[in-house]
Amino acid sequence: MKLITINHQNEEHLCILANDDKAYPFANIDPRLPNDMTVFLQGGKELMNIAKHANNQLLENASACESIALADAQLLATVPRPTSCRDGYAFRQHVASARRNRKVEMIAEFDQYPIFYFTNHNAIQGPGDIWCMPDHFQKLDFELEAAIVVGKKGRNIKAAEADEYIAGYMIMNDMSARTLQMEEMLLNLGPAKGKDFSTVIGPWFVTPDELEQYKIAAKPGHVGNNFNLDMKCWVNGKQVSQGNMGDMDWTFAEILERCAYGVDILPGDVIGSGTVGTGCFLELNGTALLNDSNFKPQWLQDGDIVEMKITGLGHLSNTVRKVGTDFSILALKKMPQTA
Repeated sequence: MKLITINHQNEEHLCILANDDKAYPFANIDPRLPNDMTVFLQGGKELMNIAKHANNQLLENASACESIALADAQLLATVPRPTSCRDGYAFRQHVASARRNRKVEMIAEFDQYPIFYFTNHNAIQGPGDIWCMPDHFQKLDFELEAAIVVGKKGRNIKAAEADEYIAGYMIMNDMSARTLQMEEMLLNLGPAKGKDFSTVIGPWFVTPDELEQYKIAAKPGHVGNNFNLDMKCWVNGKQVSQGNMGDMDWTFAEILERCAYGVDILPGDVIGSGTVGTGCFLELNGTALLNDSNFKPQWLQDGDIVEMKITGLGHLSNTVRKVGTDFSILALKKMPQTA
């Protein structure tokens, strides 16, 4: 089952997506289904089963319920108001390449435990324009990732059972302002300000049963579901990244075990995989500069179109836009301080 959140005639609708072009609002399907993704997930298996039954009926008879043409609606973030948003660090290739490019050794702790950070769950957005401040354009970057949505509450869960807590999968673009990120992390805290302005998820939410055909074994020594899903990114129509979700060293189940240690995970929590290998300009620029000192690094600019595609999870498209303002964090730092 694929679920989407749309804006149609200035109203938000949680919908089943059928045939990739028709949205069926929950309100038209069953009065027991709420019009909000997080509330829906809080309803647990009961509401999920109602929705899946309706989805099966729509697959048999798409005209059984009134629909909205996707072309007539605006796609919003699949989970517009997540209860929290974390981002992991699951792909060894990305971590190793980034460290090699900085001329530092691969960190042994990567293989000891899966780490994550919290990002701004109030800056979640879906397809469309990404509005950025002037300072964000100091090395503005994308990050090609997959993400999960938690479907039930849990605490101190084990990786062997953690896949049961995953309600669905999505594409994630963890936008990054690298200059701000690098400045703050010199103080051994973060990332925060370099990441808090936009995290894109979508275009839809795919339930785990949709991905059964792509299931593969986890890496040796790891547990949890893994999937052979191609991951690609284009900037202005030129492909810049390619990887595979199956290359995750730490599985989402293992990341969930870490997240739930001593704390509740909740329905509506969004958790990203971390960047796939080649999945951002920071890594790509560093690798290119190692091979050619004259290489000119590329960063996102005003008007750039960023497109991401993951097998089974859809196609996510955003356009980078610059806010028309003179406000500048960098300028503020240079102002004389008064008592």
